[in-house]
Amino acid sequence: MVVTTTDEQGGIMHITRHDIPVRIDVAGATARQAKDFGDATGAGTMGGEYFSLAGGTDIAPLLEGLDDDACHAPHWGYMLTGTVVVTYTDGTEETCAAEELFFWPAGHSVRVVDDAEVILFSPQVEHGQVIDHMLARLAS
Repeated sequence: MVVTTTDEQGGIMHITRHDIPVRIDVAGATARQAKDFGDATGAGTMGGEYFSLAGGTDIAPLLEGLDDDACHAPHWGYMLTGTVVVTYTDGTEETCAAEELFFWPAGHSVRVVDDAEVILFSPQVEHGQVIDHMLARLAS
């Protein structure tokens, strides 16, 4: 079953790893490439992040006070395990699950359905500001 979500421009938002088109398939190596997978132009230095998130975690309260009460950093990543629901400022939602490659544009929040291990690549300045805001909310 193909689980692919696209954005308004037709770019991929998330896709299961088995549905990513194979570009190289030789003995001992398979390379898959999802094209049109977000635009990092102007993103600056990227940070690599690894998140371990417990089921039931909802970061929305920690984002209150940011523009639109949402994370303003885009993320490219891979769901190792678990399931999360991403809610965008326009009210749309999408579910990302284990073994899916994803792009989350700026303007989102995340709720964890099942314990999740997630790898993210994010503009480090913007996401650093969001994490600092979340830490301040946790400390208050």
